[in-house]
Amino acid sequence: MKPEAQSIAALYPEPANITPNAFDDPAIPEYLSKVYWWAYLHPNAVRLFEREWLVNLILWGNFSRLRDSALAELGERIDGRLLQIACVYGDFTQRIVARLKPEARLDVVDVAPIQLDNLRAKLGPEPRSHLHCQDASALHFSDASFDSTLLFFLLHEQPEEVRRATLAEALRVTRPGGKVVIVDYHKPRASNPLRYLMYGVLKALEPFALDLWRHDIVDYLPPLSKGDTMTKSTAFGALYQKIVIRRAAAGPAGTLAA
Repeated sequence: MKPEAQSIAALYPEPANITPNAFDDPAIPEYLSKVYWWAYLHPNAVRLFEREWLVNLILWGNFSRLRDSALAELGERIDGRLLQIACVYGDFTQRIVARLKPEARLDVVDVAPIQLDNLRAKLGPEPRSHLHCQDASALHFSDASFDSTLLFFLLHEQPEEVRRATLAEALRVTRPGGKVVIVDYHKPRASNPLRYLMYGVLKALEPFALDLWRHDIVDYLPPLSKGDTMTKSTAFGALYQKIVIRRAAAGPAGTLAA
C-alpha cells in the first residue's frame, strides 16, 4: 500500500463491524432492472452514455452548470469525508477528486457493479476514493459518518418508497454540521418552452421523475432535526433544482428553515 493510502486509511478507518466481505452485494432492484436497464445495466448503455457531450445534450446543455453548482457547495478544496450516492456519467466524480485535499476521502456507492467498474476505470489509481456496492436505500455506514453527502440526479429514478428511504439514509449518515446536496429535476415554469416536451419524455422513459413535478423533495424527507436548515434554488426555467440541507446538532424533530 502506498504511504498516502496508509495515511488516509488511518484517518478514515472502516467501522469495526464492516469489512469488505461483511455484506453480500445487494440484488439489482426490480425497478432498476425493469425501467432503467437500457441506461445503466447493459454494457452497451455504459459505452453509449459515457460521453460527456451526450450527457450535456440530455440536460439541454446544463450538465456543467449543474455539476459546478453542486460542487460549489463543497468549496474549492474539499476536506473531511464525502459520500456520493450513485455513480454519474461524465466527469462529475473526477471533478470531486480534483478538489479533494490530500487527507480527504471520497466514498461512492452504487447498486450496479457495472457502474462501479466504469467509475473505477475513469478514476484510475486514487487512494482517496473508495467504491462500494450498496443500495442507496439501505446504506451500511454508521450514523454521522460523512461531512457531506451528494445526490446528483438520482431521486427521479426511484419509486416513492425507495426515494424516501434514500433521503432518510442520506440524512442519517451525514454528521451534525454537515451538508446534504441534491440536484435533480423540478416542475418547470409554465413559460418554459420545454415543459410539455419534457413531460412526454419523462413519462415515456423516466416515469418516476414526474413525482418531482407533483411534489417538493421536502415531501419525501423524514422530519428534520431542530436547527437543520434547507435552501432551494432552481435553474433553466425551473426544470432543475438544487436542495441544500445543512445539518445542525442532533435534537428533537423541528421545522425547517427555508
